[in-house]
Amino acid sequence: MAKIRKAFFCSNCGYESPKWQGKCPSCSEWNTFSEEILEKPTKRDEKSAAWREVSSSKHVPTELVNVITEDRKRIITPDGELNRVLGGGLVKGSLILIGGQPGIGKSTLLLQFATKTTQKVLYISGEESEEQIKMRADRIGIHNKASFIYAETNINTILKAAKNLSPDVMIIDSIQTLVSPFLDSTPGSVSQVRECTGELQRFSKETNIPIFVIGHITKDGSIAGPKLLEHIVDVVLQFEGDRNYAYRILRTLKNRFGSTDEIGIYAMDHTGLREVENPSELLISQTKEILSGSAIAASIEGLRPLMIETQALVSPAIYGTPQRSATGFDLRRLSMLLAVLEKRCGLPFGQNDVFLNIAGGLKVVDPSIDLAIVAALISSLEDIGVNKNICFAGEVGLSGEIRAVSRVDQRVQEAARLGFEVIFVSKYNYKNGPQYDLPIEVKTIAKIDDLLQEVFA
Repeated sequence: MAKIRKAFFCSNCGYESPKWQGKCPSCSEWNTFSEEILEKPTKRDEKSAAWREVSSSKHVPTELVNVITEDRKRIITPDGELNRVLGGGLVKGSLILIGGQPGIGKSTLLLQFATKTTQKVLYISGEESEEQIKMRADRIGIHNKASFIYAETNINTILKAAKNLSPDVMIIDSIQTLVSPFLDSTPGSVSQVRECTGELQRFSKETNIPIFVIGHITKDGSIAGPKLLEHIVDVVLQFEGDRNYAYRILRTLKNRFGSTDEIGIYAMDHTGLREVENPSELLISQTKEILSGSAIAASIEGLRPLMIETQALVSPAIYGTPQRSATGFDLRRLSMLLAVLEKRCGLPFGQNDVFLNIAGGLKVVDPSIDLAIVAALISSLEDIGVNKNICFAGEVGLSGEIRAVSRVDQRVQEAARLGFEVIFVSKYNYKNGPQYDLPIEVKTIAKIDDLLQEVFA
């Protein structure tokens, strides 16, 4: 007879407590504890014995210098953007978690991988039937005949089927739908998510099969389930974007096998997700007319240079209290830039409504976009258009100085490749001037006052 016990789990960090508590002692969040009924087998090995044979060999500590490493080749996927964010391909035996908003394209991304790769893929669906997945696969286009679909939620049944099939890659859609028969809690609970992820990790490491796991997200954008889930997996990818726009960004949050500074960019259309190899040309307005309130920023997203259009609208406040609104940019940083412009340059932004938008639905955190935003704000306030052949790259400090930015040469090369004639950067990036001939005119400025003189004189 199995021994049954109750426990309380924090839905934020997974902390376990024998009784309910108002405040979690681990993550200090309030009202996050929920009761779950746990059923533990009499023997711990029964869990693993359900899908594997328990090894009788005894593992002993080994000196680090005596550990033999194998040169494992990565699995190159047909998706170049996915290869980029994974660090050059898929590492065997890795566990990859992909999170994102509902309807953003997580299942479509991995279904495209399953149908277009040359590897044997087992696609586990806990949310859709096999017929529904087949309908979506027909719309995307099926090329891989070694792609298998299995609609199941029992983790032991799934791992037994995977062991018999021996696929090259597994896909789990999604981790919140899986259940372990050894736990009496509901699917998606803290204990179920933690137990099922642990089983997948052990299976992946022992069989050397890479596993993609799709995870739901909470209202604040973080991956649902305990934070322990992100610590267990090897790679955490975040699929971002606005469903009202066509562009999607696949961003690396954690990667044990590569850099966390990479992003992949996709465009959603009727046939699925399409790779965007040159996003700068799509994010910049194609109109030749010079309009006020628009400026181009030479930004860096991950390791990829991007030219992004910033749009600002400054108008008199009608209702007395000025409004501040920002789409794709931190509202607090916008307030800081407005305060700098009013204090250092004497520009009357305090009596005006200010609206800021990053074109294309992107969310930008690169501080080098500050200079372009300042130029767009001044352009809208003074109703003076900025030449379409000019772009900007610089961080604005509280004293009004233009601070140096990283990888400025990459930004300059990208601007020159897209046909820009002039780029404004910080004087501290090129203290002695450029060391070699650049295919674009580089103008260096030290303060916002220099920007006013050079562009809005």
